[in-house]
Amino acid sequence: NVCGPQIARRRSELGWSQPQLALKCQLQGWDVSRDIIARIEGGVRCVEDIELATLARVLDLRLDALYPEEIRAMLPK
Repeated sequence: NVCGPQIARRRSELGWSQPQLALKCQLQGWDVSRDIIARIEGGVRCVEDIELATLARVLDLRLDALYPEEIRAMLPK
């Protein structure tokens, strides 16, 4: 899981707690808890593609913004 730090950073920028992010994701149809958000942000839990898309939508980011810079640099423009 390489997206955890970017998720934590954006959540912090928005002033949201982990439970708030979990609730916003739940409202989008993903059954997720604060514990799962914490494990994702900590790099312990992998994120499925549909979950990553939900996170991008909830965090109001492009999907590729959830990847570290070194991975984004490898993506086609």
